[in-house]
Amino acid sequence: MAFTESEVIALLAQVFASSNPNLEVGIGDDAAVVRTSNRTVITTDMAVEGVHFRQEWSSAFEIGRKVTAANLADLFSMGAKPTFLVVAVSLTGSEDLEWIKNLAKGIAFEANLVGAAVVGGDLAKGAAVTIAITALGEVETAILRSGAQVGNQIYISNLPGWSRAGLAILEKSLPIETKAAKRAVAAFRAPSLNYAYAANLAKATAMCDVSDSLMTQAEQMAVASKVKFNLDFDLFQASADFAELRTLSEELNISITDLILGGGEDHVFLATGQDLPGLQIGSVSAGSGLNLLGNEKAPDTWRHFE
Repeated sequence: MAFTESEVIALLAQVFASSNPNLEVGIGDDAAVVRTSNRTVITTDMAVEGVHFRQEWSSAFEIGRKVTAANLADLFSMGAKPTFLVVAVSLTGSEDLEWIKNLAKGIAFEANLVGAAVVGGDLAKGAAVTIAITALGEVETAILRSGAQVGNQIYISNLPGWSRAGLAILEKSLPIETKAAKRAVAAFRAPSLNYAYAANLAKATAMCDVSDSLMTQAEQMAVASKVKFNLDFDLFQASADFAELRTLSEELNISITDLILGGGEDHVFLATGQDLPGLQIGSVSAGSGLNLLGNEKAPDTWRHFE
């Protein structure tokens, strides 16, 4: 092992140093001490090497960003403002301090985008690199998946499918030369979330972060709200990105509907309400479940355990 636990902790304390006035005790003690003044939203997300990322595909900085973004997206989808993060990491011992430092910098970079601070965590040795982040945020009234109402419209913050396209490019070892290919691979390695969009959805009746697939999570929201979600695939074509993604889908020989409806890990925000910002993709009606318009077959969706 090229480092000691004390060296890593000292390094992390330096990278995650914070002047947040609500942080009373940070890294270095048995636990962190923070002040809160509102309802606290708590979420945890884990990334496992070989499942969610590969070191031959992504830099340590990109891996740090990606895992952090997944947690922050969950907070924003509840209408919460992120405040603090706690990070637990298992390392194999073959990493060097520079790799660990870049991982921490990636986490800090993404957290700093939304004003959140890393205040502690844990370190262990394992067979593979595993990163688990617990994120905390504050909210007055949480936006739930169960709040969609009949007559609402359905919106998304961005066009999903880029991350899945990037994964396909990496899995097939295809050249990353075109603008679209570079964008797709970047979306898989470290998605850039539309945090500003989610922060302006106070009027949303329901919302979630699309981490698995749009089809899967739209159905989950419909079931939770006891309504029917009607998604019209033709409406997706109004996105400025649609033509570029469709061209890329043809090059990859993957259905554009599979990319958009079945892709995962774009962390697009899905919301319901009236006259919300973003791209309108459907409507909410009485009934139950999900109704896909303009799509002859259910898309092949991203799955954790296959």
